[in-house]
Amino acid sequence: MKKLFLIRHAKSSWDNPGLTDMERPLNKRGERDAPFMARLIKEKGIEPDLIISSPAKRAFDTALVFASIYGKNEEDIIVEDRIYEAGMRELSLVVEDIDDRFESVFLFGHNPGLTNFANLLGSEYLDNMPTCSIVGIGLNVDSWKNIERGKGKTFLFEYPKKYF
Repeated sequence: MKKLFLIRHAKSSWDNPGLTDMERPLNKRGERDAPFMARLIKEKGIEPDLIISSPAKRAFDTALVFASIYGKNEEDIIVEDRIYEAGMRELSLVVEDIDDRFESVFLFGHNPGLTNFANLLGSEYLDNMPTCSIVGIGLNVDSWKNIERGKGKTFLFEYPKKYF
C-alpha cells in the first residue's frame, strides 16, 4: 500500500508587496504551525520515504521544517516545478512519476490544486485544505502509476486550527 500525504504550505506573508508570489515567505503563524504539524504527525508514527515540494518559498520552507523534524536535510527534498499552480492533472502526473521503491510520500503544495487532488483520490470530500493542513490517503496499489480517481482511502486530515 502506498501512502500519499498532501501538505499545504503554512501561512505565508503578504507584508512585502515587492515580492513575487514565488518569493513569499512564511509569516509568524506559519512559522509556528509548520513545526507543530510536523511533530504531530511524527508522533503518530508517520515517516516519509520521500519529500517533494513546490519551488515556491512558502512551500519549500514548510517542507524544510518538516524535513528537519524528521532529521532530514535540505538536500533530501525534491523540488518539483510542476507542483506550483498545479491542477489535478499535473499533480497526478507528478505522483505517477514517483519511483515505486517509495511507499510513503510527503507532497508540499498549494490550493486549490491540493484540495481538488485530495477529493479526486480520497474517500472523503474536503471543502478546503487550510494552510499547513495534511491529508493522508492510502492507495491500494503497488505502483504510483496505478493511482485512480476515488480508489484511495482518506485516513488523516489534520490542520492547525484544530489545536489552536
